[in-house]
Amino acid sequence: MTGTDDSAPDLLYSAEEDALRAAVRALLTDRCAPAAVLADLETGRPYDPELWRALTAEIGAAGLLVPEEFGGQGAGAREAAVVLEELGRAVAPVPYLSSAVLAVTALLGCDTDRPEVAAPLAELAAGRTVGVLAVALPTAPGGPGAVTVRADAAGALTGRITSVADAAGAGLLLVPAEGPGGPALYAVDAAADGVRTEPLTPLDLTRPLAHVVLDRAVGRPLARGERARAAVDRALRTGAGLLASEQLGLAEWCLEETVRYTGERTQFGRPVGSFQALKHRMAALWLDVVSARAAARNAADALAADRPDAPVAVAVAQAYCGPVAVRTAEECVQLHGGIGMTWEHPAHLFLKRAKGDELALGTPGRHREALAGLVDLAAP
Repeated sequence: MTGTDDSAPDLLYSAEEDALRAAVRALLTDRCAPAAVLADLETGRPYDPELWRALTAEIGAAGLLVPEEFGGQGAGAREAAVVLEELGRAVAPVPYLSSAVLAVTALLGCDTDRPEVAAPLAELAAGRTVGVLAVALPTAPGGPGAVTVRADAAGALTGRITSVADAAGAGLLLVPAEGPGGPALYAVDAAADGVRTEPLTPLDLTRPLAHVVLDRAVGRPLARGERARAAVDRALRTGAGLLASEQLGLAEWCLEETVRYTGERTQFGRPVGSFQALKHRMAALWLDVVSARAAARNAADALAADRPDAPVAVAVAQAYCGPVAVRTAEECVQLHGGIGMTWEHPAHLFLKRAKGDELALGTPGRHREALAGLVDLAAP
């Protein structure tokens, strides 16, 4: 469901989106409880393969952005945003943003009539392969981006990309490179000769990072020139716009959990949530979260409808939702008192994800700068 008028975006959820939310939430409630996420972090796995299989095979979430002719659901950004809201509420350790959003959108920006593009698109839609757009996680849409990978005339790639999200568990790498004829986008098998991933220890353990090192790795060209550059930029913009929905879901969980806890925790014979100072703090958070929902939904609707103002909507959503998620998670930790500081309580997972998301695909400051240029409003 998309907005029908450029001046009137549709911020409400459709019946189909509500049904999708219910299915994803039920799955995550059953298989992604906070205790399970904490336990999974200690296994060292790049993601939860059983949860990913259920999300992709049972619900078909990995193919929401993929047209039906390639085995996808033929839905759009609004539906993917609903999934990301629920994944944010659960800080789910799955590569949905990397594979089902960034990698899929980059492939859709190439010539899908070519089998080199259509085949991996179908694999990603079915969840049989995890794909990763091999750019540093902090890379913002619209930025020039430093070229760190070079391609020779035979398509052999050499270079190093730092801090790539979910690279350690990927089967397919989509690598932007500079070749003899200019910029190009290549597909590289993650297990091929000349490909090495160097895992990092990130702040947010639910979204692992790794450096990708290529030493004359064989790449299959997917797009060249301006088309390759546009495909990568569109993927980054779509990812940034939908990341706002993940931040929204995260903030909603933190606020709901904080309200619940302060309603049960007693001090001086009464619930601490009844004290006026805490009421004011939680009311302020509620206003922030409601505003974040409007910004995130507007970005998702603009992307789904391919509205001309989509870059503005994405910049607004990222400039606003990132700080809201961090602030709500910080308040969640603080208002839980001592228990919020412990490893056993999941509050720290949400704070770390919020801080990681705030840096991903462009900082709020970077998006405010982009917004100023888009609306022709110079900084003071």
